[in-house]
Amino acid sequence: MKPLVKIATAQTPDGRAMVLYQRDRDFTIQVNGLELMQSRQHESELALARLGCAHLAGHKAPRILIGGLGLGYTLRQTLDMLSPKARVVVGELVGAIVEWNQAFFGTLNGQPLEDDRIDLKTGDVVELILRSKSRFDAILLDIDNGPSAMTDSGNWRLYGSEGIEACRSALRDKGCLAVWSAEPSKKFEKLLMSCKFHVTRFRVPAYKGSKTESRFVFVASEDKKRLPPGGGEPRLPKKKESKKRPGRFRKRR
Repeated sequence: MKPLVKIATAQTPDGRAMVLYQRDRDFTIQVNGLELMQSRQHESELALARLGCAHLAGHKAPRILIGGLGLGYTLRQTLDMLSPKARVVVGELVGAIVEWNQAFFGTLNGQPLEDDRIDLKTGDVVELILRSKSRFDAILLDIDNGPSAMTDSGNWRLYGSEGIEACRSALRDKGCLAVWSAEPSKKFEKLLMSCKFHVTRFRVPAYKGSKTESRFVFVASEDKKRLPPGGGEPRLPKKKESKKRPGRFRKRR
């Protein structure tokens, strides 16, 4: 087996060390020594696009926002699903991720950044969403480790009530929000519902054929009919039934 070779370094917005490694044709990105993403495990990134854009089949000119470029797999799958008149805005906070896609990752997924339908934006995706009222038919979020942040503590803005409300405002009528997550989160599902979304949760394999390693995709829409079939609906905790004291009965005399 060929050795793992360090080929590039960068910093996250809050100063953590981000390192790109390569072994043969495979790439791995680590943050402070913890694995953030790797090219062999990309099936869940494809599933994010499939589930988040399922309602757009036959749409002639959809508008999509992808928050988080990653290794480019979600972008590749999205482009493959959409019409030639579609427009895809890609928001990526870390400039090094964009550079690494251009320099290294294009061979993995057919150079998606060279597609004419792409509008690449570098910067805070929350600010981009806040400026985009009723603009998108779908918003696909794959930033950090999902709702439980790993690389940037500032991501609570995106996965908190401010970010979710901004996403709802940025969606067009009958649009869908899809969120990738490394783990399940009842708290996040509850937040989505508190923001007037219907929600379905999908458990998807981390890589094709995997039966042990799973990731999660939450799909939300104000129109329940737009949600893709097959997901699990959130289960809210049951309300505790109040115990009523038995009434007092007077004996008849």
